[in-house]
Amino acid sequence: MFYRPENGHGLPHNPFNAIIAPRPIGWISTRGSDGDNLAPYSFFNAVAYTPPQVMFASTTAKADRSHMKDSLAHIAETGVFCVNIASAALIDQMNASSETFPAGVSEFEACGIAAAECDTIDCPRVAQAPASLECRMMQVQRLAGPANWLVLGVVTGVHLRDDCIRDGRFDLTRDGWLARMGYRDYAAVHEIFELERPE
Repeated sequence: MFYRPENGHGLPHNPFNAIIAPRPIGWISTRGSDGDNLAPYSFFNAVAYTPPQVMFASTTAKADRSHMKDSLAHIAETGVFCVNIASAALIDQMNASSETFPAGVSEFEACGIAAAECDTIDCPRVAQAPASLECRMMQVQRLAGPANWLVLGVVTGVHLRDDCIRDGRFDLTRDGWLARMGYRDYAAVHEIFELERPE
């Protein structure tokens, strides 16, 4: 099968986001003048080690925002955000926070998710997240399409839950790494293996 995206694929569901999988989920928390916000994004990843940097893309807009979502509006206003890593143990809370609430409604409060304060930025974080990355926005780039945006940030602080550090390594095999597989499919990764690169 071959198709050109502009002509459509002819399948019952768009295969694009299932092709590039599994994808980690960036559970982005922000604070703006209208309150706190929390939303999951599966177009997310790390992009550099030194200094540590991350990216996520926002691909939809809300009726009560102009061409963007609440997360992006807050980041444009404050220049900061926090990436919370959602484990499989937190899948229900992560999914609940994906509901489209009106601007100004805190997903922390609406979904019963415990919040904690960040240390290097004025922003909430998910208290029970296995890891949280405090970030300062470096760039927000408009992408092709009416509501597509790329956010790049540099990590200024890292929170690791103590029970996720085993033998000096960050380890989520007990809770399970949570990944988006496309469509409505997710994966919980509980088994890992090592592979050495050739010299």
